Amino acid sequence: MPVNRRVILKSRPSGIPQAEHFDIVETPLPDLSDRQFLVRNEFLSVEPAMRGWVSAVANYATPVGIGETMRSFSAGTVIASRHSGYAEGDRVMGMLGWQHYAVSDGSNVTRKVMESDLPLSLSLGVLGLNGVTAYFALLELGLPRPGDTVVVSTAAGSVGSAVGQIAKLMGCRTVGITGGATKVKMCRDEFGYDEAIDYKAGDVAAALKAACPRGIDVYFDNTAGSISDAVLAQLAVGARIVICGTASVASWDPPPQGPRVERHMLVKRARMSGFLVFDYAHRYEEAVGRLASWVRDGKLRYREDILDGIEHAPGAIAELYRGENLGKRLIRV
Repeated sequence: MPVNRRVILKSRPSGIPQAEHFDIVETPLPDLSDRQFLVRNEFLSVEPAMRGWVSAVANYATPVGIGETMRSFSAGTVIASRHSGYAEGDRVMGMLGWQHYAVSDGSNVTRKVMESDLPLSLSLGVLGLNGVTAYFALLELGLPRPGDTVVVSTAAGSVGSAVGQIAKLMGCRTVGITGGATKVKMCRDEFGYDEAIDYKAGDVAAALKAACPRGIDVYFDNTAGSISDAVLAQLAVGARIVICGTASVASWDPPPQGPRVERHMLVKRARMSGFLVFDYAHRYEEAVGRLASWVRDGKLRYREDILDGIEHAPGAIAELYRGENLGKRLIRV
């Protein structure tokens, strides 16, 4: 019988989780009960949100328990089933954890992956949590209009790169903020941004002023911190701000101190909205259908950064926050 290799949370991090906060253990596979099936995971996802999932600070999700398998989206194939709704050979994606095998009753499966003409790995990236986040957060909260200037932080990332391309499809002018010359080139050459700013190379505020002479109509915020401070000072009247992530803030306990946003919001009559993709779970297929069509037509490009072997998983979150990935970070098992 195969042995299941699982990444478990060994200790609670106070900030960004590091490799030493996890351990890899081997356990036998349990027998299937009625209405259960066994998934052989092929790809494990690495998300910035995982920092919140293991934090002791109150979050939108119950923290992963010490000794529990690390929570993650994973994609794989059903290899045994005692569930009438899932057959051997079905490809599925869901919250199946950082592990080789997952036993499920279907409650933690997000969807069956029906796009047989496209790689399964895309169900964890541009056709998964990241693409669906970009789709609904931009279109439902950002409300882009033709001619708008849309600014995106972490613009070369798996969410940001999709946001920039969807904004272009909506007729917008796009400006990406990213770190390093390689990612600036990716933003321009691969993801079609009209302008790309390297926040590591100089004065972000000055670069934004030059790139956005009519102000910023939509800001898709994945970072918070000093980058967002520079953006908010240059909002256009009626701007919409989407808060999707706070990657630049290592810890919210205690909350960091800095510039206040109220005056910018008041003077520019702007609106700021927080976004969690789980609020749109009932519309997931709507987004995936449209995103897949754009991928097939060559209108939505993506990049994957795949590491082979579950032993890479423990340090993968920290690497993500250090910006070491070029594209959607995945673990192939």
